[in-house]
Amino acid sequence: MKKLSVCVLFGGISPEHEVSLRSAEFVLNSLDPEKFNVFPVGITKNGDWILYTGTDYSLLPTGEWKDYPENRRAAISPVRGQGLLSFEGDCVVREWIDVVFPVLHGENGEDGAMQGLLQMAGIPYVGPHVAASAVAMDKTLTKLVVDQAGIRQAAWMLVRSADVDSRVDWVMDQVEKKFAYPVFVKPAGTGSSVGVSKAADREALKVALLKATAYDTKVLVEEFISGREVEVAVMGNESPVASICGEIDSGAEFYDYDAKYVTDTSVAYIPARIGEDVSEQVRDAAVRIYSAIGCQGLSRVDFFVTHEGDEVVFNEINTLPGFTSISMFPKLFAASGIPAQQLVEELLKLAVEAAD
Repeated sequence: MKKLSVCVLFGGISPEHEVSLRSAEFVLNSLDPEKFNVFPVGITKNGDWILYTGTDYSLLPTGEWKDYPENRRAAISPVRGQGLLSFEGDCVVREWIDVVFPVLHGENGEDGAMQGLLQMAGIPYVGPHVAASAVAMDKTLTKLVVDQAGIRQAAWMLVRSADVDSRVDWVMDQVEKKFAYPVFVKPAGTGSSVGVSKAADREALKVALLKATAYDTKVLVEEFISGREVEVAVMGNESPVASICGEIDSGAEFYDYDAKYVTDTSVAYIPARIGEDVSEQVRDAAVRIYSAIGCQGLSRVDFFVTHEGDEVVFNEINTLPGFTSISMFPKLFAASGIPAQQLVEELLKLAVEAAD
């Protein structure tokens, strides 16, 4: 049986660069070399593309992969049929690529930009295509789609960074007219809770707005929902399926970047500590949102389940969720009976099927 040639892209210029390195280590270690020809391509924080020619993927999180002696500069050509190009002196080496797994989080990784390049190149890739990626990455656009789908979500308002810069007191007045404290403040286009703050008063709101505008020109302010943080993984193309539900107890003010990747305060409960009927509501809503946005391949969909009344409230969707050893997406499917190696292979299969 012919081996599939798989290019795994990792790193990138977004604030989620380090998370991507850890995710890629997990994905690469899940690829059976007997089944796949693997081409790991890292993108540095400066935007350089490097074909990593080593096989020790533990060097990715440490950054040591960049200095492997036989590495080559690389690029994916937008010209169809060219595939992966790498450069040895004056020579160009071309490698046919059957499918790309863009293990990239955030800006230029899951916002439709990389998907557009791969689409032009005619190379199948894991995850949603251009439009769905762009909509899911921009939380304000996601909100509009979910509104149309009739699914409950936190009340929200859009704030422009230009207004924060020029008339921040007016912006805070508008927020206070609409919401009671506390509120959540989020850049519209980041993942992994980068730039997200919980503001309990006006002074904290100002700090949160200024922090968020450092990452995006669009900022989302949301009402606070008191509830359990419940996540579900979704996989598939035309007929997506949802995993069992998981629950995050952040052990902190909220499930921020540090709680996800730095400290050890968070605890995951799989399955989530909710009733079976509520679990089915979450899973159904996740698939409905996934389909409404037009996703394929995979996504993780996050909700709150209120402490009073067990109401299901949509939080956000992540089209290229974390694949680290502690990430919920692979853990949820592992608990649903699909271990890491099988999961990665299934995602590659879905990518090839979607391109046919």
